[in-house]
Amino acid sequence: MERTNIKELLDAGVHFGHLKRKWNPSMAPYIFMERNGIHIIDLQKTKAKIEEASAALKQIAKSGRKVLFVATKKQAKELVAESVKQINMPYVTERWPGGMLTNFPTIRKAVKKMATIDKMATDGTFSNMSKRERLQITRQRTKLEKNLGSIADLTRLPAALFIVDITKEYIAVHEAKRLNIPVFAIVDTNSDPNVVDFPIPANDDASKSISLIIGILCKAIREGLDERKMEREKEAAIKEKEEKEEEVDEMDDKAPEEIIEKVEDENIAMKKKDGEKSPAKKIESKKDN
Repeated sequence: MERTNIKELLDAGVHFGHLKRKWNPSMAPYIFMERNGIHIIDLQKTKAKIEEASAALKQIAKSGRKVLFVATKKQAKELVAESVKQINMPYVTERWPGGMLTNFPTIRKAVKKMATIDKMATDGTFSNMSKRERLQITRQRTKLEKNLGSIADLTRLPAALFIVDITKEYIAVHEAKRLNIPVFAIVDTNSDPNVVDFPIPANDDASKSISLIIGILCKAIREGLDERKMEREKEAAIKEKEEKEEEVDEMDDKAPEEIIEKVEDENIAMKKKDGEKSPAKKIESKKDN
């Protein structure tokens, strides 16, 4: 089933590129034509790249790994945050913290710092501090939440990055390439598609274009998560069934032994009963004589 069509991409303005004088020659294969000094993106190729990226992201989600979304552009911030929250994936919509990937342990320490401050607020430590100290710590917590709150659940390096505007987020792209983390990205006509693994040629300035592509990819990730959940439930059901069958087999193995023991117990009881009755019979026989 197709995830999108040319009309939908056209209505969202995905085909609009940058001015001809701002273009990157590496984008030539994805440019359909030039009109009024503006490059027009080939939507057939955009559609194919969206399908390719969706399939790859679905497999990543199905394997249980995380995809980090990066979009610090004003027109993309809220759109990305709202869509990505629904699939429970990490995202960065404020300034990209340098060393986010290459210096990940330090970033994790900063995230743990937030948890430590939260614990201080609940265990009564704040009550032993002065008003000024409390205010400083609260401000620090707010700053950390703003920059790193959306990646609090990211306990290890992500399996992939999705970036809106690789020209603006060049540091994130560089860090991902150093660590061999695959990069998915919306690539406009002023960017180099060769620096990312899964480029999606599209307008990265229009909010409608960004919203459409993010929505399609998030839907693919949701499908991967649902399939993973179904597989785990199926595995759990199979395991439970196997355990029950093993229990039945054990009972069947024990059954003959229990029957033999029961028969032996009955025989012993019968012999005892016969032994108790036999002296009385002897006495009766003597009396008759």
